[in-house]
Amino acid sequence: MNLLLFESKEIKNDNMACLQDRRSEHIIKVLGCRTGDIIRAGIINGPVGTAEILAIRGSGKKAEVTLCFSAHDILPKQPATDLVLGLVRPIMLKRLLAQVTSLGVSRIFLINANRVEKSFFDAGLIKDDNYRPYLVQGLEQAKDTRLPQVSIHRRFRPFVEDFIPAIKETYSRLLVAHPEVNKNLKQLKGLDQGGRTLLAVGPEGGWVDFEIDKFIEQSFIPVSLGKRILRTDTAVVALLAQLMILVRE
Repeated sequence: MNLLLFESKEIKNDNMACLQDRRSEHIIKVLGCRTGDIIRAGIINGPVGTAEILAIRGSGKKAEVTLCFSAHDILPKQPATDLVLGLVRPIMLKRLLAQVTSLGVSRIFLINANRVEKSFFDAGLIKDDNYRPYLVQGLEQAKDTRLPQVSIHRRFRPFVEDFIPAIKETYSRLLVAHPEVNKNLKQLKGLDQGGRTLLAVGPEGGWVDFEIDKFIEQSFIPVSLGKRILRTDTAVVALLAQLMILVRE
């Protein structure tokens, strides 16, 4: 936890907050903090600042920490990349949500595809915002406060044929990952000019030809990481890391 994050409702009118959960345990056991110490903190979807520890009561999982938050900086800049992801197994999705949030994405579109197991859409993880803690973990790691927006799309064609045309003009580039093409990110023109990117990465098993064709119809450019076939979670992280280096924001 590189940044202690508060929910806005946890901050009272006097800027005080009282924690009794994994965060308080982390403050005591991992950070080794004592009364009077000051740590980095922020409000989810709000400013970054510091929090002074006013009191520590109890120990272990029952420990209670009282803090006073002070905002120093404005809301961090919005990441310039959005991610379209063919829905993967819940266990992989947990890892991916934390990782992509750490790397910096603004929106995550979880979509259906030919090689997506239909039962994945019934997983408890994607119901009632149960995925949210994994996004928060990613923010804590990256010292950010902007929580990515997540939306779920159960039908592929309406997403590509109807939803994408309504948003694509807001992006400078549309990319779809596909291992069977020779073009990589370094070969794309205009990356150094900044702007927003919409990146689509397939589910486990990848996109089928029909899906690639549909993305291309919407002006997506197929890109590859090379001849090696990578797991979805590896490919997403590798592509986002390359975009961080190559795209000038």
